[in-house]
Amino acid sequence: MALGTAERPLRVAVVGAGPAGFYVAEHLQRRADLVVDIDMFDRLPTPYGLVRAGVAPDHQKIKAVTVAFDKVAAHPRFRFFGGVELGKDLSVADLRAHYHQIVYTTGAQTDRRMGIPGEDLPGSHPATEFVAWYNGHPDYRDCQFDLTQERVAVVGVGNVAVDVARILCRTPEELAKTDIADYALEALRHSRVREVYLLGRRGAAQAAFTNPEIKELGELEAADIVVRPEEVELDPLSRDALDKSGDRASAKKVEILQSYARRPPGGKPRRLLVRFLVSPVAVLDNDAGAVGGIRLVRNRLVASAIGAIQAQPTEDVEDLAVGLVFRSVGYRGVPLPGVPFDGKWGVVLNEKGRVLDPDTKHPLPGEYTAGWIKRGPSGVIGTNKPDAAETVAGMLEDTAAGQTLEPPQPDPVAAERLVRQRQPSYISYPDWLRLNELEVARGRAQGRPRVKFTRLDEMLAALGNRSRG
Repeated sequence: MALGTAERPLRVAVVGAGPAGFYVAEHLQRRADLVVDIDMFDRLPTPYGLVRAGVAPDHQKIKAVTVAFDKVAAHPRFRFFGGVELGKDLSVADLRAHYHQIVYTTGAQTDRRMGIPGEDLPGSHPATEFVAWYNGHPDYRDCQFDLTQERVAVVGVGNVAVDVARILCRTPEELAKTDIADYALEALRHSRVREVYLLGRRGAAQAAFTNPEIKELGELEAADIVVRPEEVELDPLSRDALDKSGDRASAKKVEILQSYARRPPGGKPRRLLVRFLVSPVAVLDNDAGAVGGIRLVRNRLVASAIGAIQAQPTEDVEDLAVGLVFRSVGYRGVPLPGVPFDGKWGVVLNEKGRVLDPDTKHPLPGEYTAGWIKRGPSGVIGTNKPDAAETVAGMLEDTAAGQTLEPPQPDPVAAERLVRQRQPSYISYPDWLRLNELEVARGRAQGRPRVKFTRLDEMLAALGNRSRG
């Protein structure tokens, strides 16, 4: 009997409930000639991944993508098992016993380190921890950030770094209109932060943030943006690169930053200072065992052997007195128990989405990956859609060739029974839809988009403390 028919559906496990996982499911569901059962697992009790736990609370429009994800989840052959962790509740062997194909879509969960002295001093944090904290991620809700400090350095000029700087500069009244976690809103109400430094190692033309992001920084209600004219003046290398590339977006970015450099102070209570051509070389001790400053080296731009524009340190050094440091210098994936991993690149070992045997470098039957854990942390939410399409194309090709796993227990009831045994308090998609209704209702009462549940016990209590034995 052919695989992918009503009598013998293709059974697929998707590990990770972020955009990449949902796009994989969507591409599979679009195949009218194939009957597919999809079970999606996530160690968090809620779906959407970074759309819920990473997108800034003051960027609600970006979160509208979840409407498309809900349509995927509404398919009668889709199930969600939230709060079920690979390596703790289920193993890869368990999945192989119940599914024809497994897709790992767990993202890039940790920050890259700066590798400088003082990086681990109290008061020095990965930016993703702060982002997860203010977004209500259950793992980070109890983190502590010393917001009594008046000066903060954010290392990096990508969109995540910009998000951190912007949230630190927002007024409590602005934040109270968002779905920021309640405890974070309360902490930020009492923030004494007055100056935020956003630090980029290369020039304005190479900054990774988008034009809408940098424009938004110039429109903050209570913070003046400050840019040094000499740091946004184009050097010959950057000017030549822009002219040759015809990159209008980057040219516009430089124009925006240069306009900020000409802008007079507005007398607002906070200042956001955007710096370029500087790299941290040390986080400084305040003589009490915590962050007291950050030492920067001035850079100049040079061309590498292949023509790429790189930052080269000079001998010009300066110290900034700051009491809090957030690093946002890149992200990397975390190894999954039982899944081949490329430690150098921080991704699942794969070729175009097919997971490779680490010894033979041949594809492992029935195992795939998509998203940041496949390609590394690049692109935006929508970038995951074509990435997932590439992975699904390989899955369908292998299915047609009969190159799938041969699970001894492919019955959907058997898989659900196993999950009930290992994690009876899992959250189903109907459970999530009920939690979503409750969050929105709580938010409506406060004039906010939603008020999030941030702990599993809160969620279970809201659902009536039900468990499944």
